[in-house]
Order: sequence, then C-alpha cells, then structure tokens
Amino acid sequence: MISYAPFFETLKRQKISSYRLEKMGFARSTYYAMKEGKSVSTNTIDQLCILLDCEVSDIMEFVRPEQT
Repeated sequence: MISYAPFFETLKRQKISSYRLEKMGFARSTYYAMKEGKSVSTNTIDQLCILLDCEVSDIMEFVRPEQT
C-alpha cells in the first residue's frame, strides 16, 4: 500500500500550509485526495518534488500490508 505520510511530514518540516501549496500551483483537490489516501499520477509526484525541492521518498512510501 502506498502511504503519503512522508508528504505531510515534508510539508510540516518545510512549514508549508495547504493554502501556500495551492498558491504555488498545486491543486487543492489533489491535496485532499492524497490526504484520503487515494492514488495520484506520477506527474503529480513529479510536480511535488519540483515544488518542494525534495525526493520521491519525501512524498510517498510503500507500506507492506500485514499478513495474518
């Protein structure tokens, strides 16, 4: 499963609000989709890496589902 927890940590670390991110050109609807854990395109990940000057690992991570 893909988690966007690193994205929200990156925003917090860089002190960037969702409002500021939107003013930088990032769609608010995509922000909320990520907050809900929905999938986003690789173009979106690319855009975030450029806007936040970070790596893909600062945006998302793979979390292996627990096997029971």
